[in-house]
Amino acid sequence: MKKTSWFLTITTVLGFAFLYIPIISLIIFSFNESKLVTVWSGFSTKWYGELLRDPQILGAAWISLKIAFISATLAMGLGTLAAFVLVRFRKFYGKNLLSGMITAPLVMPDVIIGLSLLLLFIAMEATFGWPAGRGLTTIIIAHTTFAMAYVAIVVQSRLVVMDTSLEEAALDLGARPVRVFFDITLPVISPALVSGWLLAFTLSLDDLVIASFVSGPGASTLPMVIFSKVRLGVSPDINALATIIIVIVAIGVVIASTQMKPGKTS
Repeated sequence: MKKTSWFLTITTVLGFAFLYIPIISLIIFSFNESKLVTVWSGFSTKWYGELLRDPQILGAAWISLKIAFISATLAMGLGTLAAFVLVRFRKFYGKNLLSGMITAPLVMPDVIIGLSLLLLFIAMEATFGWPAGRGLTTIIIAHTTFAMAYVAIVVQSRLVVMDTSLEEAALDLGARPVRVFFDITLPVISPALVSGWLLAFTLSLDDLVIASFVSGPGASTLPMVIFSKVRLGVSPDINALATIIIVIVAIGVVIASTQMKPGKTS
């Protein structure tokens, strides 16, 4: 037992060290005065100021947030509809095909998704004249396409375990289906909707490969800008940007953990 506990302790420490030592070093070197990210020359916060004065970074961040918000909202709506169809309609022609098409983006490589969507947009533009070129619209459509699969899986898992007797009782008492949905079904599945929306938002904000295929001039997302800068060498302002993102994510995790504590009352 002692050997097992020591082994688990050592592997846990090594695992956390492997994950978090690079992040800690990145945060430390974001305060480095030198342009060389591997040589410490003194403490300074000037790179944060340089970052906030960089119009390319700020513009890309705004574009990424806007795309992520719109695509996550659309993915939540479409994914929820797909989940309801798969769970509430037990048997219909093509159900297995629909289920397979929804789950396909979960295992499909991003390169294949990006290339197929690019070819689709080119064919649509040649046939219908829309979308005219590549830009924000095509990125939103692409992100919604693969993010809705994740939302559908999350909402579907909640609908499967939901107690439908509450809805049946409300219908027996004379409530209309629309009223039952908004008063009973929607509050019960709301945690899954929030989780699906946050997951879709994160996936959209983090995507690089698919956006690179379907983007155009003036529609460079934040991951695309960071990747283009890193190809020429990591600069301290990128470390500063990564540190800001890490701090925001950490604050969100702390707030979520606080709200999800057992016995938490609203």
